Order: sequence, then C-alpha cells, then structure tokens
Amino acid sequence: MFHRALISASLAAALCLPAAAFASTWSIDTGHSEVGFSVRHMMVSNTKGSFKKFEGTVNLNDKDITKSTVNVSIDAKSVFTDNDKRDEHLRSPEFFNVAKYPKLTFKSTSVKKTKDGLKVTGQLSLHGVTKSVVLDVEGPSQAIKDPWGMTRRGLSANTKISRKDFGLTWNKALETGGMVVGDEIKISLEIELVKKG
Repeated sequence: MFHRALISASLAAALCLPAAAFASTWSIDTGHSEVGFSVRHMMVSNTKGSFKKFEGTVNLNDKDITKSTVNVSIDAKSVFTDNDKRDEHLRSPEFFNVAKYPKLTFKSTSVKKTKDGLKVTGQLSLHGVTKSVVLDVEGPSQAIKDPWGMTRRGLSANTKISRKDFGLTWNKALETGGMVVGDEIKISLEIELVKKG
C-alpha cells in the first residue's frame, strides 16, 4: 500500500515538474528601469515626468506566457518633472494627494499574446480609484547573464489613461479656449528584470 502511494506521489511530482521548470520569478531592477508619463500642457507642448521610487515582481511562465503575472507598487511622493514647484503641486490634494493616497499599484488580471507582443490587462489603483487598464508590452527579451552572474531580461510597455477617470480633475481654462492640463496621460515603462534565486 505504501509502495503504491509512493509511486503515485512520484508520478504526480514528475508530471508537475515540466510546468515548474518553465516558471520563474523576476524583480524589477529600479536602477535600470523607468516609469514615465507625459501630458499635454497649454495645448501647445507635452510635459514629461516619472516616478523615482517603485518596486515590482513579474512571474514569468515561458511555457505559457498567458499564465504570467505582474504586480507593481509606485511611491506617489516620488513624482518628478524636474520642476520643484510643479512637483509639489502634483503631490498636493489638487492632484495625487500623496498624504491620503501614498501608493499607485498595478496588478495584472490577464495576459494575451498579439502579433506585436503582449497585452497585459490589470487593475490600476490611483488616487483612491481602481480601474482596468491594458498595457501594450514589447518583450520580454531573451534572458542574458550579466558580468556579475545575474540573469536579466527586459521589456517595454505603453498605455493611455484619462486622469479624470481617476478623480484627477484640477484644471484652469485658457482665454483662447481649451484647458491648461490635458486629460489624456500617456504612460511609458522601460523595465529591466533580475531573476530571483
């Protein structure tokens, strides 16, 4: 009886082994990654910014990429546009309200293959509002070994959101028509991953 149970357990472990061998966990290397955004300003130019503090994990399944998952957390206070006055305004209750909503988070809910890469759908939580967004992803790249023995991969991702959808409604009207700050926010990610373990 014990012998039969041992054989069954060994067989089950062997069947699970191939899938496990293709699954791996990767951390975002924040020193070689960027979470950027841009928005229309005064209807004549684009203002760009980024978040300097963030962390995240990507669980990759190379056998079936659609079973992969992404989880990212961003420090709202780390918003940076290279203008101190503007950055303080963005941290204020009129925009991100970082004292009340200190984090932006993204947690994937599905991954789909496309002819150009991947579409990663997930729940974006920003300014106390959570909505589904879709990232167009190029990558992940093939794994490489760096000179220090770490395994790395890279990917790029883009999406667009309406800031009004997340309760970011501050604005001022222009005398010539239109508004100071555009509604559409373009988000761009350049991510370098390091394999855990």
